[in-house]
Amino acid sequence: MPHIVVLGAGITGLSAALRIQAEGHAVTIVARDFPSGSETIDGSQINYTSPWGGAHNRLVPPTNPAEEREHAMSLRTFDHMRAVHARYPEAGITFMKGVEYLEAPSEAYRGLSEERARALGMQGFRVLGKGELPQGVEWGCEYDTWCVNPMVYCSFLLRKFAIQGGKVLRKEVRDPKEIFSWTFDAGPVDVLVNASGNGFGDENMFITRGQTCLVANSCPVTVTRQNADGSWTFCVPRNFDGGTIIGGTKEPNNWDPNPSLEVRETLLRKFAATYPQILGREGKFTVIRDIVGRRPTRKGGMRLEKETAEGGKQIIHAYGLGGRGYELSWGVAEGVARLLVEHLGASSQQQIPQVRDAKL
Repeated sequence: MPHIVVLGAGITGLSAALRIQAEGHAVTIVARDFPSGSETIDGSQINYTSPWGGAHNRLVPPTNPAEEREHAMSLRTFDHMRAVHARYPEAGITFMKGVEYLEAPSEAYRGLSEERARALGMQGFRVLGKGELPQGVEWGCEYDTWCVNPMVYCSFLLRKFAIQGGKVLRKEVRDPKEIFSWTFDAGPVDVLVNASGNGFGDENMFITRGQTCLVANSCPVTVTRQNADGSWTFCVPRNFDGGTIIGGTKEPNNWDPNPSLEVRETLLRKFAATYPQILGREGKFTVIRDIVGRRPTRKGGMRLEKETAEGGKQIIHAYGLGGRGYELSWGVAEGVARLLVEHLGASSQQQIPQVRDAKL
């Protein structure tokens, strides 16, 4: 039985590990950080991105081949989330409406109709009327989507992985190639899946700082507003008693780990103007905490490919998804599984089982 090591226990690593496990392989996850509750995780784990992620699915109409590839992955993930939600209500997944507001919509959005949305695989799509739009917004829509409470969901994935025989090792890695020399109970490493996020020397990688605010206020929808100046205003409900995340900053190459009170006030003010219903009867936010996260981002998009390292060692790279880790997670996991089949010498005609067979 081949032994596969997955480096990284973020959303990409956890999804890939479960997907590979479904193929009958022995799998070990090696990581410095593993999922834990939001009550205990702290700023010292700022580089462990998944707990801080937006963790929801947005409608992004594709306009080029790279975006079309990602769109296909998002649809695959949507189907998987639907199946898991139906079977495991405790997994931390919630299906709800997603609302998009655009101050300066592109032609890709302006051209969206119910017919076009159906062709893109989107469900429950509706263009909003002028009377439903906040001040300053030119175009809006709603559609069926999902979001997750990342601490609940990632812990669920790890628990499933372990109960199905997967092994975990908490250890910091300086170079992925060193893992090939380690001793594991499951035997030598046949293939390493690099889902570490940071790329280990990939010159195309950079971090994007994001500051958000967790509030106790509940919200029945996800809301994303694209402002004309390029900034964002959004909320992602955490559900499962997790409150609601209010955001949106995107600051490339900013390593500052400290949240700004001024930024918090701006985020809350802008979102209240966009979606005043969130303020509830009391007419105010109840702030729980400020959050700063670092999204590993890659120029040119994600890296999903095989590499033959020194000594013929095989590495499958799966990282650099930026802020789309959750919404592309199972599409990427399936891509990893296909690359693994190719390496292990399976016929190019072999059908990869669907994610619904991944023992979830």
